[in-house]
Amino acid sequence: MIVKNDNIGKGGVFIALEDEEEAGRMTYTSAGDHKLIIDHTEVNPDYKGQGVGKLILMNLVDYARQNNYQVIPLCPFAKSVFSKEQKIRDVLFQ
Repeated sequence: MIVKNDNIGKGGVFIALEDEEEAGRMTYTSAGDHKLIIDHTEVNPDYKGQGVGKLILMNLVDYARQNNYQVIPLCPFAKSVFSKEQKIRDVLFQ
């Protein structure tokens, strides 16, 4: 499975693809110069329970680290993962 990031104006979307089929997506919006708001996470029902959402989030976290972004997880799924995974909290907006 691959995850790609499409920047769209003041935001973007991370999309997980398995053999050209969309397995899931996570949308985000830019907030200022160095902040990203995670708006929504959606996983294709055929891929539920396979860790697709977390895979996408980890790609977004890597992107945030590489580009010095802080993350504001408004999406309930992303917020839940941040509360459980201390190793990714370095990108959380304080």
